[in-house]
Amino acid sequence: MKRRVSTIDGLRGFSLLGILIANMLIFQYGIFGKDNPEHFQLSPLDTVAYVWTKIFVEASFLPVFMFLFGYSLVKLKEKLERNQLNVKRHLVRRFLLFFVFGLLHSIFIWEGDILLAYSLIGFLMILFINRKRKTLLVWAIILFALTSLMGFGEVEQTEKDIQLMESYIQGETEAYSSDRYADALAFRQSGELPFDLPEFFYVLMLVFTPLLIAPLTLLGMYAAKRNWFTNPKQERKWYIRGALGFGITGLLLKSFHYLIPNPTWTEGAYSIGAILLALGYIFGFATLYTRETGKLMSTFEKVGRLSLTNYLTQSFICTAVFYGYGLGLYSKLGVFLGILLALVIFAAQMVCSQLYLKFFKMGPFENIMRIGSYFSWKGQIRQKREKGKSIA
Repeated sequence: MKRRVSTIDGLRGFSLLGILIANMLIFQYGIFGKDNPEHFQLSPLDTVAYVWTKIFVEASFLPVFMFLFGYSLVKLKEKLERNQLNVKRHLVRRFLLFFVFGLLHSIFIWEGDILLAYSLIGFLMILFINRKRKTLLVWAIILFALTSLMGFGEVEQTEKDIQLMESYIQGETEAYSSDRYADALAFRQSGELPFDLPEFFYVLMLVFTPLLIAPLTLLGMYAAKRNWFTNPKQERKWYIRGALGFGITGLLLKSFHYLIPNPTWTEGAYSIGAILLALGYIFGFATLYTRETGKLMSTFEKVGRLSLTNYLTQSFICTAVFYGYGLGLYSKLGVFLGILLALVIFAAQMVCSQLYLKFFKMGPFENIMRIGSYFSWKGQIRQKREKGKSIA
């Protein structure tokens, strides 16, 4: 049991590193600017670093996080059931807290928040929490196929679309380069988007967002019910096969987008490759647990145990570094140096997480989640009282 938990915590810490590297593009160039590097003067080194990030990192670590979310969801359900507590009631409270954290984070700190998506997918997964393993796997495959097909649609940009994007990126750059926090806040609250679409389309986007990330969450739930990662040494050959098969295939599919001049179908290949590469990373990292784990793996686990606190801390640090009310390095540092900065920040989090857990059992934000989920100021599960008996 301890080994399984260690593997999941370590994977969660590892995914935080990948998410930070990918988010460096958003911190530096904005949520839409990151996909339009032609608006920024990238050096040859930064161009190489940009393509490397797109292929090896971006869109492949959030799925890892969602896989772990599904895995942990099943384990939390089992824990609540052992304590004879109402599972759905506790999960609803938990996802409401994620929604509040995500809303505050996206409004007051940073636009690239993933906690709102966490809450939405969480509410959707309540419908699947009691389903059989086979049902989870079938739905994961169906949703993966449907969302993958959506990626193969070709959308031609009009002159108006190009102008709207240029205007948006310019306004975003000015807002986040300003030395006034109020300018950045006003831009996030404006609701402006670089698309000329009817309002109902944005409602549809909100509805379909959970479906886009549901396949890996369902697969994580399936993996938990199959007790994957509980016997790493016995499962080693499957880890290696998964790492090589999914990893190589995923890298190839993601690379097509940058190797082929006319990307009419490569967007869809990229989306599929991103998911497959995520699976490759999951199995590849799990392979490391088939041998004796060293101090490095233990440190990844510490970061993973404080995943919510470390994720939010990354936002505080990076907005302070890049936005104008901080050091003002927005669009100035460059992609390559941004990757190095991500490694420095994560290394600091590894050290701080290890020190922190010597004195405390959980992070401050994790503690708030437990208090809200269990309705207990101590953040502990309340044991049910039996009739005629009291809890000592």
